[in-house]
Amino acid sequence: MDFLLTDKQRALRDRARAFAEREVLPVAAELDREERHPRELIARARAEGLVELNIPCEYGGPGLGILDSALVCEQFAWACAGFGTAALLNGLAAEPIILAGTEEQKRRWLPRLLNGEYASFALTEPHAGSDVAAIQTRAERRGDRYVLTGQKRWIGNAPIASFFVLFAKTDPEAGRRGISAFLVDRATPGIEVRTLRKLGHRCAPTGEITFSAVEVPAESRLGREGDGFLLAMQVFDRTRPLIAAFGVGVIQRSLDEALAYAMQRQTMGHPIIEHQAVGHKLAEMRIRLEAARWLTYHAAWLADQGRRNTLEAAAAKAFAADSAMWAATEAVQIFGGNGYGIDFPVEKLLRDAKLLQIYEGTSEIQRNIVVRELAKAFAGASAEHGQS
Repeated sequence: MDFLLTDKQRALRDRARAFAEREVLPVAAELDREERHPRELIARARAEGLVELNIPCEYGGPGLGILDSALVCEQFAWACAGFGTAALLNGLAAEPIILAGTEEQKRRWLPRLLNGEYASFALTEPHAGSDVAAIQTRAERRGDRYVLTGQKRWIGNAPIASFFVLFAKTDPEAGRRGISAFLVDRATPGIEVRTLRKLGHRCAPTGEITFSAVEVPAESRLGREGDGFLLAMQVFDRTRPLIAAFGVGVIQRSLDEALAYAMQRQTMGHPIIEHQAVGHKLAEMRIRLEAARWLTYHAAWLADQGRRNTLEAAAAKAFAADSAMWAATEAVQIFGGNGYGIDFPVEKLLRDAKLLQIYEGTSEIQRNIVVRELAKAFAGASAEHGQS
């Protein structure tokens, strides 16, 4: 991999940073406090070509790659990880349509996202988060229609979404091979949404969706019956590097805030950066920042090359998310009592960092994926060696 960004990528990154500093940073605390969706901010970001980056040009989008999106996500999260999530969610919902949608589906649904509508990727359920195969939402085929019944929880954008990419069981006895994906318009009768409140990312609305005998046409299914689990995993290989990029942004901001504070705050007649206990925390932040950034860029680059990146995406997300939580915690510690107060920005970094370890697969699940990929590679190498 060539680690040097292209001129276009540097320009995109710098444009995202300028937008984050100018538009997002001044209102981040207010959006968090009011739990207000930044609709106007997202519209301005869209006008500057900074959201829905994955939608192909032929459907009206920028048609950019995963690494391009990661560069933008990093800068958005530096200013406010909640805004980054709010701005990313349409791209998450678009990904399965891009990967598995028919030409008609792409032309019908993708432009809606570019015209100011919002959508949700509806997978998680009250009793099925990490264990995707355990989802219970049912899609029963009845002639030329499916009837959807079940409940989804912790679904980003749900309170404001005009449609959902829904994952449901078409064959309850087939485990993960019995899951299918559907495009469901919010206006369809039988859908109820309840808003959920949360610790961080408060400006990115999250909800619980109940489907009560919701009827959708058979042509709303994405891909073939039973392909839903594989589709969701393909999506995560492409979007987990973006969550990792959020982690990189949070680490960078934690370092920036902690370093500035440590340079000016004095104890015992010296700036606290001169105390080794503080200085080493800052040094470790920088080390983890660079490691997380390159793990993230590599995983994103592999996706853009059309190469399998399952292990790399999982590794990047686990390391960047865990490092973001660590960095934010240490930033609060460096600020001391001030860090625990709401008048300083590091307490929000701590709350926002935690979600990175949970959504789109917990850090524990990411490590399970890495172990699985290691075992598969070892078994493959052993079989090849035995044949030689």
